[in-house]
Amino acid sequence: MSASVTQLTNQLLASYAQLGGINHLDGKNLPSKTRIGAITVDLLRLLFPGFFDDRQFHSSELKIETATLVDSILDRLQSEIEKSLEYAPPEGVKPGELGALAESETHNLIGALPCVRELLATDVEAAYNGDPAALSKEEVIVAYPFIETIAVQRLAHQLYLESVPLIPRIMTEWAHSRTGMDLHPGATIGTHFFIDHGTGTVIGETSVIGDHVKMYQGVALIGRSLAGGQALKGQRRHPTIEEHVTLYAGATIMGGDTVVGANSTIGANVFLTHSVPPHSLVVSEDVKVKVMDKLAYKSPALDFQI
Repeated sequence: MSASVTQLTNQLLASYAQLGGINHLDGKNLPSKTRIGAITVDLLRLLFPGFFDDRQFHSSELKIETATLVDSILDRLQSEIEKSLEYAPPEGVKPGELGALAESETHNLIGALPCVRELLATDVEAAYNGDPAALSKEEVIVAYPFIETIAVQRLAHQLYLESVPLIPRIMTEWAHSRTGMDLHPGATIGTHFFIDHGTGTVIGETSVIGDHVKMYQGVALIGRSLAGGQALKGQRRHPTIEEHVTLYAGATIMGGDTVVGANSTIGANVFLTHSVPPHSLVVSEDVKVKVMDKLAYKSPALDFQI
């Protein structure tokens, strides 16, 4: 016999009582992931007018459309930032001052959008110049998931610099879920950045990336060890990639003291745990590739014909 609604409810309530660490009841109101996602889309509309809209509008409408959107974002984002500040109040800030601080941080983000656009213009240029398959810069903006990912990271980085809790990570994980690229909002990324294909890319919180860096899918800039857990908070854990470096697919660069020198190339599937000087070519050696007749080959382990 199927369990009743009352029985199912009681089972869940018992779980809530037993596993309280993954409940959020009677606490501070957290920022809404759904609302942050919607606000992020509207911020992309401000960054790339005409590319993320459902309809095309004429330049004569630009002022009123922009003002309307800015006004909407200011109101909604300020509310979400205030929630995040209530969750983790900055040291020395009184509860009654959180609203004003949220308003200031919201205006600072909108005020930074022209500078973010300057950076994104260099990223679009790098993507177009670096990919012979690109038809136009318009195609790069409207079709390449990398542009969406780096735009969100650069927006979230502004809030990260303002020490806004929760929201920067919600934004970049929103982009991560859409594109498969995990770019932490804390990472410092220079101009003319491009990730070709992109899926599986990981850039850790304390990574520093110089200008004119190109990556391919599956590149990871990671910490040497997470065994220290929270004790590592605030320490440099991720590598530095200097300017004009190319990192091919599957390369892993590890450690906060690891520096890849300028104008270097890191080959596919390289696992690098130490610094290399400028103008280095780093490749994996002793990688053997065996070519066989697949019709004649029989797997001894699985005993089937390929």
